[in-house]
Amino acid sequence: MTEPTAEQLDAAREAAQHAVDTATSWDYSADRSKLAAKLREGLDEAQVSVDDAEFERIVDEIIAYTENPGSAKPAVRTATPAV
Repeated sequence: MTEPTAEQLDAAREAAQHAVDTATSWDYSADRSKLAAKLREGLDEAQVSVDDAEFERIVDEIIAYTENPGSAKPAVRTATPAV
């Protein structure tokens, strides 16, 4: 299988960021497991994936942001097209 192009990786990161933005604004009272499930659902729908460490980091950032909306918005660093 060939490696994704830079354009495909950029598109995957943008799609993943959209899923993060949706999960972030979804329900400020949701617990970690519900936020993680919503994020996973969004990533699956966007047909992109992030590695486990990136996923956990994003969930942590979403929780920090919902607890303190003045903090930095959660951001995706890396994502790949789902296989």
